[in-house]
Amino acid sequence: MRTILLPGALALLLTACTTVTARNDDDPYIWLEDVHGAKALAWVKDENAKATARLDGDKRFATYRREALAILTAKDRLPLPQFRAEGVDNIWQDDAHPHGLWRAASLASYRAGRPKWSTVLDLDALSKTEGKNWFWKGADCLAPDDRLCLLNLSDGGGDAVEIREFDAETKTFVDGGFKLDRAKQNVEWIDRDTILVSRPTSDADTTESGYPFTLKLLKRGAAWADAKEAFRGERKDVMVTPRVMRDADGVVRATIAERRVGFFEAEYYLLGDAAPVKLPLPLKSSLRGYVDGQLVFSLQEDFQGFKQGALVALHLIGSTDGSPAGDMQNDMFKLALIMQPTASQTIDGVETTRDHVVVQLLDNVKGAVEVYSRRGNDWTGKRLSLPSDSQLVVRAAQKSGSLLFITSESFLAPTKLWWADVASAKDALVKALPAKFKGSTHVVEQHWAASKDGTKVPYFLVRPKKMKSDGSTPTLLFGYGGFQLSKPPAYLPEMGKLWLERGGAFVIANIRGGGEFGPAWHQSALREHRQRAFDDFAAVGEDLIARKVTTPRRLGIYGRSNGGVLTTVLMTQRPELFNAVVVESPLVDMLRYHKLSAGASWTGEYGNPDVAGDRAFIAEYSAYQKVKPGVKYPEPYITTNTEDDRVHPGHARKFSAKLSEVGAPYIYYENTFGGHSNDADPAMNADRWARHYIYLTQKLMD
Repeated sequence: MRTILLPGALALLLTACTTVTARNDDDPYIWLEDVHGAKALAWVKDENAKATARLDGDKRFATYRREALAILTAKDRLPLPQFRAEGVDNIWQDDAHPHGLWRAASLASYRAGRPKWSTVLDLDALSKTEGKNWFWKGADCLAPDDRLCLLNLSDGGGDAVEIREFDAETKTFVDGGFKLDRAKQNVEWIDRDTILVSRPTSDADTTESGYPFTLKLLKRGAAWADAKEAFRGERKDVMVTPRVMRDADGVVRATIAERRVGFFEAEYYLLGDAAPVKLPLPLKSSLRGYVDGQLVFSLQEDFQGFKQGALVALHLIGSTDGSPAGDMQNDMFKLALIMQPTASQTIDGVETTRDHVVVQLLDNVKGAVEVYSRRGNDWTGKRLSLPSDSQLVVRAAQKSGSLLFITSESFLAPTKLWWADVASAKDALVKALPAKFKGSTHVVEQHWAASKDGTKVPYFLVRPKKMKSDGSTPTLLFGYGGFQLSKPPAYLPEMGKLWLERGGAFVIANIRGGGEFGPAWHQSALREHRQRAFDDFAAVGEDLIARKVTTPRRLGIYGRSNGGVLTTVLMTQRPELFNAVVVESPLVDMLRYHKLSAGASWTGEYGNPDVAGDRAFIAEYSAYQKVKPGVKYPEPYITTNTEDDRVHPGHARKFSAKLSEVGAPYIYYENTFGGHSNDADPAMNADRWARHYIYLTQKLMD
């Protein structure tokens, strides 16, 4: 299973500093942090009733919901693939299968654009049989035959999963097979009778962020209590994760403990029969894969002559099981440069095939895919001939061969699926998504706004071709600006159908804190520099007004998760600049975020409120504490999920309560199931998008 790390950062400063303790009695709404508390849920029920009366009660709601549901359950959606054995897999949700079908097809039929699917597992049937709300969260299948799979199943869509062994050939769960109860956990196969597991079972092996910091080897048929410890981190870490590196034939070449001392800082240890051996890499580096005896890393800081942002290969010399051999510094580790992004580029993804490293690039926030091969210590690359001015995403890479599946998408051009053979450099279109809205009425432009400190910040504007330059266009401005996540062009059919077709404009602001121009773009808005991201976002809004695209009356903003920090701060710092604010699954109370859910893992991004110096700069912007009486705030739509086990629903609840206290208008709605990713039930997602755009229509179009 490919490990997906949650946003996080180092929770303990490495220098001596003064600490402070937040007093709970200073917060009159702390009772809303009790996720399932009777009083809190009664408050949620009352708020939901008011929100549905306002939004669901709009005469346009049924139309919006029907249009959204048609998109989310359409039979002509692209079935995105994953390679398994000699074929491909797909997870498919529609109106008849809201929980999803795990399906398989031959590679030949899929590549021809006419896949012949067979069902491997019906999650709706499983949910009905077991009385659960099972949703797919990935699988790790044992190479090379990929028959035995460790399924990650989420009851309700949250991050915590139950892991169960499944036989993909007989299409049944393995009797007496591996089974791990619900937790935030990661697992990798070693061999058919051994797995390497990171899972917390008590406070003694759980980090302050709520994740495991030990790795254990579990044998088939053994009790968890008998699992052998393979690696131990520390409670102050974010987490420890297993990484088993296999070659193209499925042979284990390196077993690695990834010790996340922070989201952006990691140590890597080779595991074997001897004591763990730490790899000589900087803390700010990320393991991207394995190919032909090389561990592939990206560097987020300068290191031994390699520049920040570089992609490098670490050559391993040792036994095939990953245990050390020879003189560690002189014989085992050799670094070589694979590629160095330019100032306008960033590496947005890395995959490996049998003999190649595949780099998913952004260049001025537009996509490209480059393929690198090695001769000795030298790497050479070539760019695939795929659509320009688009986002390109490598959806699947054939570990045992040379095939890729890649999607291209842009704001107005429907998503297309391509295959490419990296050995021959040939590619061809597999299938194109039919248009889900009328894109011909709009045009895409890229502009640059000057932020408060003079930094030029790019943004994409999707506007009506016949737009009047009088500021009358209803405009939705989206931003994120955190955790080195980039926001390139994307085909958003629900946005196009529910917003663009009704005459709206859509904007993505590529503000600092994201990854659009490499690690430096992200690091320039960390911690005490967070205000730069907020200034960038405001500058884009001001630029749209200066260009007479829109006015504050017609300008709305939307952000979710870390983007909720952004939108609530802008709402309190610049209330005159916007008339609509969508705040989804947000962080808001930044003086207590580290006490809630996975918040302790994010202090490297925001700072540690228990440290006096950090608390001071966080308090300068934390929106929950900045709400004041007598201020005319735009009426926000605030929404979250009860079962979000990544960003605590208390943030959204308390912010709404604070607005109510000062007499400011707001709308609050909380879904009662579904996790942070909003990837559970298509019907729930249709309701979600309909409410979003009904609210925006009311505020910006009416």
